[in-house]
Amino acid sequence: MITQVSATPSNTPIPGTYWQWRGESIYYVQAGQKPSGYPPLLLIHGFGASTDHWRKNIAQLSQDFEVWVIDLLGFGRSAKPDREYSGNLWRDQLHDFITEVIGQPVVLAGNSLGGYAALCVAAQRPSSAAGLVLLNSAGPFSDTQPATKVNPVKKVLNQVTKSIFLQPWASFLLFQYLRRPSIIRKTLQKVYLDQDAVTEQLVDEIYRPSCDPGAAQVFASVFKSPQGEKVDVLLEQMTCPLLMLWGEGDPWIKSRERGAKFREYYPQLTEYYLQAGHCPHDEIPEQVNNLIRSWVIGNR
Repeated sequence: MITQVSATPSNTPIPGTYWQWRGESIYYVQAGQKPSGYPPLLLIHGFGASTDHWRKNIAQLSQDFEVWVIDLLGFGRSAKPDREYSGNLWRDQLHDFITEVIGQPVVLAGNSLGGYAALCVAAQRPSSAAGLVLLNSAGPFSDTQPATKVNPVKKVLNQVTKSIFLQPWASFLLFQYLRRPSIIRKTLQKVYLDQDAVTEQLVDEIYRPSCDPGAAQVFASVFKSPQGEKVDVLLEQMTCPLLMLWGEGDPWIKSRERGAKFREYYPQLTEYYLQAGHCPHDEIPEQVNNLIRSWVIGNR
């Protein structure tokens, strides 16, 4: 019998520590003790976020699991070196962290960009993955639609716009605009259904790392980096259990259409569609925590 987690989500981040990876400092948080029979959980944030974005999940999940939360290189309290950022880089970071620090396969849970990085680990480093939870996960699928005729003027304008934002000065100006607390708040209000979840604490948790040296270069690099492996290719390589949690109110992702694509390539997955936006783990944490807990326990 599965008992529902009932504790109130905590708004207080748990202090973490650092791990040295390829000469760079990587920040992580650990909570909970290792219970027999269940793999640890590794929680991975999305673009612009950090370990703090999982603060409402850690305390509840750590009642039953050993929980690890990590800042991807370039984000949060981790180092922000000037280099090319990609899914392959974060895949290797996560795989090495699991191998060197955690010491056993984990259930990876990732939101948005963190979901794509987690999928890369599960598909391409299967020895590290006991399971995978994707929450409004990012990443490109192969283009299987027939080519449509593009307006030539629009095509030229798109190319010009893209070339402009590949320039360092343009990406820097865009970064400076987007990192303003007022703009962060407006962006969050667009992607959260529950406006009460968009707090000053949340805005500050996203704004603060943007002030670090190197943050603007990370932003520019993500724009310039080539797309990684296609999601359908990764799913065809994967063998571990998969749980999909979709916030249906996400304006950036058409959850039902995208969910159908995931089912097409991985029909054995488990999925839930939730009344939330792009970050359901932060917006409806108790519901997400219970779904993750029940699924992990049910797969043992």
